[in-house]
Amino acid sequence: MSEIDYPLLILLVGAATAAAIFIKSGLDRTPIPPLVGYFLLGMLIRMADERLGFFHEGAEEVFDFLAKVGVIMLLFRIGLESDLKGLLSQLRRASLIWVGNVAVSGGLGFFAAFYLLGLALIPSLVVAAAMTATSVGISAAVWEQENALRSENGELLIDVAELDDISAVVLMALLFALLPELQDGGLSTAMLPQVGRIAGIFVLKLIAFGGLCYLFSRYLEPRLTGKFQTMTERPDMMLLVVSIGLMFAAVAALLAFSLAIGAFFAGLVFSRDPECIKREASIDPLYDLFTPFFFIGIGLSIDPGSLLAALRMGGILIGVAVLGKIIADGLPVLAMRGIQGAALIGVSMVPRAEISMIIMGKGLAMGGDVVPARVFSAMVMVSAVTCIGAPLVVRSLLRRWPQSEKGEAAQ
Repeated sequence: MSEIDYPLLILLVGAATAAAIFIKSGLDRTPIPPLVGYFLLGMLIRMADERLGFFHEGAEEVFDFLAKVGVIMLLFRIGLESDLKGLLSQLRRASLIWVGNVAVSGGLGFFAAFYLLGLALIPSLVVAAAMTATSVGISAAVWEQENALRSENGELLIDVAELDDISAVVLMALLFALLPELQDGGLSTAMLPQVGRIAGIFVLKLIAFGGLCYLFSRYLEPRLTGKFQTMTERPDMMLLVVSIGLMFAAVAALLAFSLAIGAFFAGLVFSRDPECIKREASIDPLYDLFTPFFFIGIGLSIDPGSLLAALRMGGILIGVAVLGKIIADGLPVLAMRGIQGAALIGVSMVPRAEISMIIMGKGLAMGGDVVPARVFSAMVMVSAVTCIGAPLVVRSLLRRWPQSEKGEAAQ
């Protein structure tokens, strides 16, 4: 391996960080989420490198490491923002929508990939898993700006989306646990006992890991953070929380889950601590520093030559992404809340970003037989289009049908 040019590498990291800050600042004033800008930044770096050749092997490794830390921070914060106690109290109501949501959006994703696009079984399963996820933060920002997030429909949206996040993370871990077996022999009747055995071991490991997380959350976390809080200043307390999150992510990876699921569970561990939630804002600088590198890494992974080939595929998958969530979420809500609630929640669930792209990125890293380059590019299109289009439609609907803070849609 050639000697790493550290000054150039540090210059690249600094320039990418500064560019991400300007992108976030600029796009915060528009309906376009910053992640779209980060995608484009990564693509620009790759295209510039193809002409100038400055992105050497050492730079790729460093950016890959920063992207992994970005995934950890991203999933840690998603877990930290989850209100498990509130979710459990609303589980019966939200689960009716969630079950259909996962089945319909994932089923349509698999049907489109396997039958309409002619993809192999494994890429189709990865696309299906990615389609089940939702990036509710994209739409929730609009609800909050329109003073509607505390309404009945707003709270139902958050409950269903949290279930989506949890199930998508678990589906991702289960799917990638099964992939080696599927790659060896495909899915056949003869393979079902072996697939069932692997799935059973996975579930047992997940229960054990979840149990350890619960015990830590219930008995150790309050004492640890309480003791540390009396000994250190606020920034050190925040660093302790993040360091524990990193260790949980590493343990999950050692157990053959993934860094993502470990970080998510670590966030859940701290989500029950009101004092920790108050400190969430102090985590923002680290979140803002590392998370863009995950999306920049996605842009770096896109082969410009695959974009044109992915246009038709991207168009089909965009249609499936929109249709799947509107049907899966809209129809159950229609019976519960009427046409206004159905339209608002259905469209709000359409964006696919963080978890969907984590699933696709992990598949791409495993090779072209898991996620081909054109499939990855097509799903990036899905993410960009849904994250730009859905908030615009949601804002229009909320202004047409304002939502009352007391929980009743304005008539």
